[in-house]
Amino acid sequence: MGLSNGTRLGPYEIVSALGAGGMGEVYRASDTRLDRTVAIKVLPAHLSDNPDVKQRFEREARTISALNHPNICTLHDIGHDSGIDYLVLELIEGESLAQRISRGPLPVKDVLRIGSEIADALDKAHRAGIVHRDLKPGNIMLTKSGAKLLDFGLAKPQAGLLAASAIHGAVTQSSPVGPASPITERGTLVGTFQYMSPEQVEGREADARSDIFALGAVLYEMATGKRAFDGKSQISVASAILEKDPEPISAVQPMTPQALDHVVRTCLAKDPEQRYQTAHDIALNLRWISQSSSQAEIAAFPMKRRRALRWLPWAVTAVVGIAAMMLGWWLRPRQPEPVLRAIIQLPAESTVGDGDTSVAFSPDGRRLAITLRTEGNTRIWLRSLDSGTAQALSGTDGATYPTWSPDGKSIAFFADHKIKRIEVASGMVQAICAADDGRGLAWGPNDTIVFSPGPFTGLFTVPASGGTPAELTKPAIAGETHRLPLFLPGGRNVLFFDTSGDRQPTRGLNVVSLASKKINHVLDTNSGARYVAPGYLLYVKDGSLVAQRFDAASLQAVGEPIPLAEQVQFAQFRWTGAWDASPDGSLVFEQQTGGGKYQWTWVDSQGKELSKIGQPTSLGLLSANISPDDRRVATSYKDAIWLYDLAKGVPTRLTFGKGTQLDPLWSPDGKSILYETPVAPGNWTISLKRADGGGADEVIYKANLQVIPSSWSPDGKFVAMAVSGTTSSGKDEIWMLPMSGDHKPFPFLQGTARLYDPQFSPDGHWLLYTSDESGRNQSYVVPFPGRGGKWQVSIDGSDNAKWRTNNDIICVTGDRLLSIPVKATGNSMEIGQSQPLLQAQNILNTNGGLFTHDGKRAILAVGVEGTVAPQLNLVTNWTSALKK
Repeated sequence: MGLSNGTRLGPYEIVSALGAGGMGEVYRASDTRLDRTVAIKVLPAHLSDNPDVKQRFEREARTISALNHPNICTLHDIGHDSGIDYLVLELIEGESLAQRISRGPLPVKDVLRIGSEIADALDKAHRAGIVHRDLKPGNIMLTKSGAKLLDFGLAKPQAGLLAASAIHGAVTQSSPVGPASPITERGTLVGTFQYMSPEQVEGREADARSDIFALGAVLYEMATGKRAFDGKSQISVASAILEKDPEPISAVQPMTPQALDHVVRTCLAKDPEQRYQTAHDIALNLRWISQSSSQAEIAAFPMKRRRALRWLPWAVTAVVGIAAMMLGWWLRPRQPEPVLRAIIQLPAESTVGDGDTSVAFSPDGRRLAITLRTEGNTRIWLRSLDSGTAQALSGTDGATYPTWSPDGKSIAFFADHKIKRIEVASGMVQAICAADDGRGLAWGPNDTIVFSPGPFTGLFTVPASGGTPAELTKPAIAGETHRLPLFLPGGRNVLFFDTSGDRQPTRGLNVVSLASKKINHVLDTNSGARYVAPGYLLYVKDGSLVAQRFDAASLQAVGEPIPLAEQVQFAQFRWTGAWDASPDGSLVFEQQTGGGKYQWTWVDSQGKELSKIGQPTSLGLLSANISPDDRRVATSYKDAIWLYDLAKGVPTRLTFGKGTQLDPLWSPDGKSILYETPVAPGNWTISLKRADGGGADEVIYKANLQVIPSSWSPDGKFVAMAVSGTTSSGKDEIWMLPMSGDHKPFPFLQGTARLYDPQFSPDGHWLLYTSDESGRNQSYVVPFPGRGGKWQVSIDGSDNAKWRTNNDIICVTGDRLLSIPVKATGNSMEIGQSQPLLQAQNILNTNGGLFTHDGKRAILAVGVEGTVAPQLNLVTNWTSALKK
């Protein structure tokens, strides 16, 4: 102890030491002016020069002085003498609640009385805007006049202070800290581990509801004699707080009223929104339990015992009879809940949004939000399960990835390079933040939105009310993506999909903690997933929708996947499709018709069918290219490059190497195929293969970035590539790969915007490309190889822009395929008025279309019986089917 008996601090004379701790020393002292005994709390000498500690010491004084309540320790004075700062506090005679619990659990009546007194004290503090932040049995004193709440030293957040209990402000004796004492820790966490709320453990801001959680833990410990959350280490305690619920009080103390068990469980809810919102409510409930009629009956039972005994045999007989009837009822053969299947018809001539998560159940499971494309426009439509019609939501043009708010009143979505939200009742639309080309979003219970803003980004967070996004995750490899986020129960963890493929150990499904940003790998898949109660992940495997058991507490997949539906519509390179499940056990999905096969079809420039090509095939037109003589198509299918003979209608496999071969590109003479392969983390190769299948594959370039060969110059000298992640902004650039010499590529176009999909003109003098520099995707033309001007070709947005002839560029704008006339004069380019060609809906829904080099015909891959049927499949009580 630092002060000896007889030391004077102002008018106060030290009598004896009471206790000491890391943040203070406490002494019994005599107030020589008023002739009363008080408690003096002083800062230890080694902390007296620490400004942070002094600030906390002063804060405790201000906090206590602002509170006047019979169950809160009273502050008499504050002073400074001989370099010592001190507080003068009420001296409390009694023992701490921690000392009382060490002798065993308290009687129920004492639990209710002490609990209500502490709840009253907390309510007083909370109404004054003060959060205690370190409520525990050691900070509660039991006196003849009632419980006293002590130690408000942690009542306000202050980074870098001791995250442990301060020495009690007024005690009669100190107790040594031994193995059974609560675990404390230095750092930014504030409080004592066993009584911290989940939000405190995760380092988030504490509020009054954090104190309510701690009060629940104290009530539990009083009633059972055991801590609600315990462990051998700080990590195990924190894990228990975040993931486990304590054993019910009634299981430890069978005579405990169920109502008290309910109060404690509500206090200990993981989600602050599910707890009592005020300490006053807890006090009222505890008093009600204390005064309930059941307690009165228990007290009166001895007086009525003799009179009651004469009826005991009859009562026992009646109880036994009733029990037998109830047992027979419960043991009767149970009829399984029926599994019902139905078809949800959608508006005629509509298609479900392609390539995105386009179906979402409302939180109550009664409504569906569906992105539908009708009459050349995509909107969100609402379909109630008890209605036969769907209604479009105005203001949702171009919407993708619809996501409900937790309260079911609003829907968030991507549109116009932004995240937007619409209030379903009023139709009011609000922009939340920018998002170039979103790939999934989730709306959490704390009104936080997690989203993927583009095809090559990590995840970001933003308040649902709007604001500046903050980065949550970042892919390990440039050009890869984290997407399709989904909040898990409790709102603290987010499930997402990592596209790293076989190039990273984190490929597939992962979970990230919002607080720590730590990522845990869950499952190796090629599909994003939905989480649904009672603990399943739903995802697509080999064309089938499957359910996988998932433990949300341990973040581990359990057992083997169970098939639910076959041939589910799935966008292979967006890793998602149209399926969702509701909390009440309904499942909805879109099924692929025709067994996932396409009928390749010749159409003219206006989209009129000319003839069919061969028989239906599984090959689509994703990243496909037509040969210079218009006789064959090279396309990527099942990790290999395939060639399709348009005259014979026969596919032939061309490549057989390891990994996934993508983006085939014909040489100008039609004799070779260039393709890319991701081979290892951060490593890609570009290879050449003879188109007749002969010879070995020749690797001509190895890259440590993602490279996408897009166009081969007519003279055969260069291949234009989109290169991902080459700048600090992570945007794509356009490089040129020489096809002779050492094949060392060089940058051609760079900038802060995303530049991609470069296309040489048929004469090789111009380069067409797409960029988001204006805030949306537009197509531009620059001269090649010389530098010079730049001309914007599109006006209302552009995708899949291609040269049809030297004087004609085609691009997809919305749901239209446009022809844009261009005229080159020297190093200048004149852009003409665009003209619509065929409606582009079929092209978009069938993974692209290919024009012949004369621009007069195109190939479409149309799903057999229609790629997407205007209907959804609904299954109710689908979890019952898993048990059969």
